Amino acid sequence: MTAHPDLTGAVWVRSSYSNGLGGECVEFAPDVARATGAVPVRDSKLPTGPALFIPAPAWRSFITAAAGAAS
Repeated sequence: MTAHPDLTGAVWVRSSYSNGLGGECVEFAPDVARATGAVPVRDSKLPTGPALFIPAPAWRSFITAAAGAAS
């Protein structure tokens, strides 16, 4: 089992697709991603809840696919 970094001081960025009304929002921590190579992602409605750690190449593929689906 791989230990994940402490996210206590992480700076979280909310998705640009979030509407700010408390709906379905995701956040990611790019500073942690740069340091570890894995992107922590969490539900913005549960800031003290768990985070998923997604390998950077998989995250890039996801963002590319999501951007293509949105256009």
